[in-house]
This record gives sequence, C-alpha cells and structure tokens, in this order.
Amino acid sequence: MDKYIEMIRIRFLMMLAYRTDYYTGIIIYSINIGAYYFLWSAVYGDRGSIEGLTSLQMTTYIAIAWMARAFYFNNLDREIASEIKEGKVAIELIRPYNYLLMKTMQGLGEGIFRFFFFSIPGMLIVALIFPLDIPADPGLWGYFALSLLLSFIINTQINLLTGITTFFFYNNTGLIRAKRVVIDLFSGLLLPISFYPVWAQEIMKYLPFQGISYIPSMIFTKGFVHAEIFHMMAQQLLWVIILFIPIQVLWIAARKQLIIQGG
Repeated sequence: MDKYIEMIRIRFLMMLAYRTDYYTGIIIYSINIGAYYFLWSAVYGDRGSIEGLTSLQMTTYIAIAWMARAFYFNNLDREIASEIKEGKVAIELIRPYNYLLMKTMQGLGEGIFRFFFFSIPGMLIVALIFPLDIPADPGLWGYFALSLLLSFIINTQINLLTGITTFFFYNNTGLIRAKRVVIDLFSGLLLPISFYPVWAQEIMKYLPFQGISYIPSMIFTKGFVHAEIFHMMAQQLLWVIILFIPIQVLWIAARKQLIIQGG
C-alpha cells in the first residue's frame, strides 16, 4: 500500500507547481456562485422557500456544490485516453502496481490539493461576500465529509469507465465531453434534483449522478435530516459497489485486446 500512498504525495506535489491556476479558479468559481446567487434571489423574490429549500439554503447549496466540485473533479479519463493513444499504457501495465488503483490515488492526491488550496480558501472568500448558512453541528460535518469522499469515488469510477472505453473506441473525446456535461447537469451541480419534474426525479433515482453533488450538498445545507442522511449515503455506497463491477469487466476485456496507437 505504501506505493499507492506515495502516488498521492507525488500528485499533490505536482499540483503545487500549478497552484496559481487554482487561485485564479477561486475567483472564477466565486463569480459563478455570485451569478447564481443573484439569479436565485430574483427567482425566490418574496417566497419563503421553493421545493423545501429557503433562499439562504439555496445560496449555501450553490456555494458548497461548486466548492465540493473542486475536490471530486479530476481528468483521469483524459489521462487514461492520452496514455493509451501515446502507447504509455503498455509500460504502465507491466509495472508492479494496479493501474486503475494507481490512477485513483493520483486523483485523490489532486483532490486533496484542491481541497486545501481551492475549496477551503474559496469557501472562506464566498462566505465573506454572500450570506451562507454554515452548519455548527460537528456530526453534520462528519456526514458531509464521508458523503463527499463517496462522491469522489463515484465520480472517479465514472471517469475510469470513460477512460477505459478508449481501448475499444481509440478516440473517445466526444464521449468524455458528453460525460462531463451529463454529470454537471444530472448530479445536482447546476440545479438541485428536487427542482426537476417528478418524472425526471424518478429516472435519476436509478442513476449514480446524484451521488456526486446533490447528496453531499443537501446534507451540508440540512436539506436531508436524520434517517434521510443515512438512506442517501447508503445509495452512494451502493453505487460505489455497483460501478466497481463494470470497471473490472471492461478492464479485463480491454487488456485482452490492447492496441497501441503510438509510442
């Protein structure tokens, strides 16, 4: 396990070389949150709440959803696709570690860096500018942290699945772009799932995307309480288990028909 922990450390140090980009990203994310804040302020008007969320909860939801994205977001699918096209994956496969686990640890190292240098500073800046309802219950923070970790795993698993398809399609750039749009739209990042039509909510219950952004954000904003929190986190854990199966099946099939396009 030491070599995988070392992967986390190495990726974290690599990200330090580009930390200026993340400081710029904090400003961009703050602008996005500000735009959504004024949009939803206009939508709410004099209404006390919409779909069970008050205006203050919605502002908090927007802020935490975007800052949480900085932690769970990664480009592992693009990295895997690039290594396959360039032929580097052949070298990776003969090294003494599990390739997919190594990629996951690299993503975790990047996520930890983003959390400390992006999410925390960004949340502090946003809290100074916009009214937020920060929970004081340490137990709620614990549930949120665990849910956020599960969201990272689910998002990473989807990225691994998308990256592995490069073995079969050889050029899956369009699929990677489409995947990112689908996740942003159906994960609850742009709009809470509870705001969708009932029929759409029913469909999304059977998809893993709400476990990426909607569930941790709703926990943080106290949109879920008591038994609901455990129920939704159980859904996240279930999707972690379910997604593990197609990853292993595709990985076994991919290794059997490896074709190097370059290198």
